[in-house]
Amino acid sequence: MNTLSNLMFWISSGFLVPVVVALLYFFVRSLLLLGDFVSKYVRRMRMEKELNVAMENLNECNVRELKFSPEISSQALASCIHRIIGNSYNEAVVNKTVSEYELARGKELDQAKILVKFGPILGLMGTLIPMGPALAGLSSGDIASMAYNMQVAFATTVLGLFAGAVGFVLYQTKQRWAQKDLVRLDFVSQLMKQSQNA
Repeated sequence: MNTLSNLMFWISSGFLVPVVVALLYFFVRSLLLLGDFVSKYVRRMRMEKELNVAMENLNECNVRELKFSPEISSQALASCIHRIIGNSYNEAVVNKTVSEYELARGKELDQAKILVKFGPILGLMGTLIPMGPALAGLSSGDIASMAYNMQVAFATTVLGLFAGAVGFVLYQTKQRWAQKDLVRLDFVSQLMKQSQNA
């Protein structure tokens, strides 16, 4: 039994460096995603006002005349709307356009979802792995070794929770944006369908 426990200890200790490297990667990745999110948030808030006004005044008679400012026209949602109203209504093209938009948003959400799941997992692993050597240092009276291992344990916990928290906030916000955009695309496609049948 002693041999087995020693083997498990050595295996788990071997995971410390890869876990720390992965945590540092996720920490940097979360900072980059956070910076990208802030810039998208600012653009989105500017875009929301114009989109809300455009959608409120939209009906089956004026749906083909829907135009956006050049700044908004470069956005993915606006380009999808233009594709839907660009030609005569074709349900297959509309469904393809909406599905492609949904897939693109899903891919974007996956980046945040990875942070939500793997940040805390790696943080917990990084916490538990150094606890063994810390307890061994405590039992042998090596306070310096115990303090170092506890420092590693707490640092990895913080990095993992930070990455997970950033991922959670980004995921929730971007998911809400995607749902709102899909409602708008559906609204425009229904108006186009009514316009075609009129």
